[in-house]
This record gives sequence, C-alpha cells and structure tokens, in this order.
Amino acid sequence: MIIRHLFLRQGGALRRVTLKSWSRPFATELDTLETSVENSLKETHSIEALLQNHTATHIPRIDDETHRTFDYKFDAIVRKHLAIKHQQEVGGSYGGEIAPHYKPHELITNPPSPSQITLELLLASQSHLGHSTSLWNPMNSRYIFGIRQGIHIISLDVTASHLRRACRVVSGVAERAGLILFVGNRPGQDRCVVNAARLAGGCHLFERWIPGSITNGNQILGGCKKKVVDEHDNEIEGHDDHLADQPALKPDLVICLNPLENWVMLRECGLNQIPTIGIIDTDANPTWVTYPIPANDDSLRCVQVIAGVLGRAGEEGRLRRRGKAKTGRITYTPADLDVDADEGEEDDDEELLDELHKLAVRSGVPGTEGLAGTIEGGDDS
Repeated sequence: MIIRHLFLRQGGALRRVTLKSWSRPFATELDTLETSVENSLKETHSIEALLQNHTATHIPRIDDETHRTFDYKFDAIVRKHLAIKHQQEVGGSYGGEIAPHYKPHELITNPPSPSQITLELLLASQSHLGHSTSLWNPMNSRYIFGIRQGIHIISLDVTASHLRRACRVVSGVAERAGLILFVGNRPGQDRCVVNAARLAGGCHLFERWIPGSITNGNQILGGCKKKVVDEHDNEIEGHDDHLADQPALKPDLVICLNPLENWVMLRECGLNQIPTIGIIDTDANPTWVTYPIPANDDSLRCVQVIAGVLGRAGEEGRLRRRGKAKTGRITYTPADLDVDADEGEEDDDEELLDELHKLAVRSGVPGTEGLAGTIEGGDDS
C-alpha cells in the first residue's frame, strides 16, 4: 500500500523526468536532419544558379570518314534535300500532272518566235485592251474591234497580222546586216529591250532619248566607239584611224515600244528616212511610225511579248545571214574604207562626164565638140 501511494504521488514527476530525458536525444537528431536538408537545398540552388549563368560550349562531332566537324545546320538542309529527292523518286509516278501555266520570266529568258504568234497568246497578254473612248485617236478606227464598258477593244486579228509583218521587216534588215535600235524607256521595259537587242544583234536604249542624236549625230555621238566586223560578226582590228574620220552611225531600223514619249525620236527618223516600228495604242497616231503594231502599250506583258517576238525575228535573220556567209554568199554591201577615197571620187566624176558627153553626141546636141574639147583640155591640164 505504501509503495502504491508513493508511485501515485511521485509518478507524474517520474514520467516528466523520463520523457524529458528521452525526448532530448530525439530532438537533437531531428535538428541535425533539418539543418543538413537546408544546407543541401542551399547547395542545390547555388549549383542551379551557376548552371543558368554558365553558357555551354558545344563540341562538334567529327566524321569518321572525312575527319571533319559536322555543321548541324548545313547537314539538316542536306538531309532535308535528300529526303525530298527520295520522296520524288519513290512517289514521282503518283498524283496528277501540273498543267501548263504562265511563267512571267520566260517572256524574257525564252520569248516566243514569230511562228508562235497566236490569238490566245495576244489575248492572255492583254493586247486587246485600249483606252477610254474619250481619249481615242480617230486614225485608229480601222484597228478597233468594238467598245466594252467605255473602253475600246483592239482587234487581235489586226494585231497578229501587223506583228507578223513587222517580224518580216526585222528579219530582212537583220539578214542584210542592218543596225536595229530597240527603244523603250518606260518603267519595267529595260530587261525586255536589252534581251531583244541581244537576240537581234542590235542596240538598245532604255533611258531618255537625247534630241538631235540622229539629226546632229556627229556632235552628240561623234565620240562613240565604232568597230569593223566581217561577215561572221567577228571584229576586224586595224581600222581605228579610218573609223575616226567616219560620221556617226545611224540605225537602219528603229523599234519603239512607247511612241508617245519618243515623238522627237520618231520625227528625227522621219527626217532621215529611217523606217520605224512602234506599238500604237488607241490614243496614239499610227502615222508616226512606218510599221504600226496596234496593241496595248500600257501592259508590260504585252510589251514583253512583242519585244521578244521581234527579237526572235532578228535572231532568225542574223542566223540566215551567217549561214549564207559560211557558204561564201554575202547578203549585204560591205563598207568602203579605202584610204584613197578622194581619188575614187575624182574617177567617178570623170566617168560621169564621159557618159554625159556620149549621151549628148548620140542626141545630136549642138556644141558637143566644144564639150569634148573642154573635157580633154581639163584632162590635159
């Protein structure tokens, strides 16, 4: 009984002492674990911060065969290209075929020939569209097909026939080694003008025409370089001294793609009897040019078609001339660059006087004996 009462009295104190003594080692271990965890987290955060601030340097892989480093960007393009090629080889026979479609660059790189002129081609290039009826020139009435929504429609049959006629003219001039000048100074016409001149072996102008280049060519173009070529268009050297005394060259044919802006040039060509070819819209005067081509001069595609066809015509004539030159046939009259040009002119004058004297004697004109004596006296002197 005494022990039970003692335990009851002192049990609470014993329990408190025992719990305190037991909890002390447990508390120490928990604090140690928490501290270590916090230290580990701090180290982890510091490592992550270092990794984020550090820029990784990639070491390229080396090919075992070529022993060069791989360019991953270039290799990706190559792999993509090879994959497309493989897909085309495997599935090339599947699917539908792409129908012929319009390719704008081919009008310059590969223009149509005169034999490929069709109404469909002219219609697709908008050659039939004219100007408003209030702007028309009455001289174009024979080229107009009708009126639609206040706009004149050009007859494509007339356009095709006039274009074929112009092609024959260009081909004939090129076959006889004539100098052809292509002129087109509107925005966008420079490429087709240059390409057409290259095909025909002529000259081109896509800037402003200098007034007096033909009528006063010796002053404006006198310093331009000239050259002498043979029947195969090969340059012949050794004539620089003779070319310096020659007058400025004049074109044998002028092709104008925009006559409205170049009326001064067309006027100079008319004064010097130089034939001209021009695109005549419904607001232009067809009498300004020798061979008009009624078409839409505001459509760049139409201008490219016409310039390309005329360039092809000049190319055909030039090829015919070269083919005949290979067989020994010359289709043009060579230029006379003789040094003794003055002596040749005196011989021509003497022959002319002799012919006049013979004609007078046959006609029975009185005084022919005196004329003969005058001629003989002039020869003796």
